Amino acid sequence: MNVNDGSANTPRLAILQTWWGMIGVGDRDREWTMEEKFARIAKAGFAGIMGRIQPLETAGVWRKLLDEYKFRFGVHTFPATREELRAALGQAADFGVDFVNAHIMDSFVTGEAAETLIRGMIEEAARFRIPFFVETHRGRVTQDAQRTAGYVEAIPDLRLTIDLSHYAIAGEMEQFDARALALFDRLLRRTSCIHGRVSSGQQVQIDIGPNGEHPLVPAYEQLWSKGMAYWLEQAGPGDILPVLPELGPPPYSMTSDGSTDRQRELSDRWQQALVFKRLFERAWEAAGGERG
Repeated sequence: MNVNDGSANTPRLAILQTWWGMIGVGDRDREWTMEEKFARIAKAGFAGIMGRIQPLETAGVWRKLLDEYKFRFGVHTFPATREELRAALGQAADFGVDFVNAHIMDSFVTGEAAETLIRGMIEEAARFRIPFFVETHRGRVTQDAQRTAGYVEAIPDLRLTIDLSHYAIAGEMEQFDARALALFDRLLRRTSCIHGRVSSGQQVQIDIGPNGEHPLVPAYEQLWSKGMAYWLEQAGPGDILPVLPELGPPPYSMTSDGSTDRQRELSDRWQQALVFKRLFERAWEAAGGERG
């Protein structure tokens, strides 16, 4: 159920960078090239990339760069049916990925139908022997914390990619009360991956400051650490917990005039990603994880 490298190593953290979050990132006068982005990600100490299954025209270059930097690679999929996931898993297996993260479509599929769909997708991933995690995300079968907690109870082998910013914005949660924390605890016990983003309850992605000093950060950091601690309780030799800053371009990130112009972003997404990396490292140590 976990990413595993086949070694006898102590369970460890792998902080990746999202490729989606690199859209438009660069110097003032131009966006960095693909090769420059890979080099910057490696220099910053990230262990890999979270992206999409690559088309034929770019797959070779990606494989070369991933191997050159010894990067781990996880991919997003957006399946609405078991058959769609099967096709994506085949592509992922052919390319060679560490895990598949699923945005299972969509929020109008609920109850027994959603549970049947999730179970079928877990069965497909097991056939391919690829770690498979379902993301907690708006607009998906995991639209809110309440229904996702129900899926966790009904499906023992469901493993999650935790992104609680979606539940904060879906529920307009400016703070997490006892009811929210109880639901989150049930989800965090199934942590297999974590996406880092902080929501104000009104904006899905806010700037947390140059050192993560925003007052909402401690609540998120404590929850990430709890998810990491639960993962460590279940982890075995060679297991790896992928986590990543999931900071997207406009319209996820805010702009000065409400446009989707990346030149008008209020935040420096790359610098914010580095802040989140440090927060993840601190949360991991608080969870009892080993450094290195």
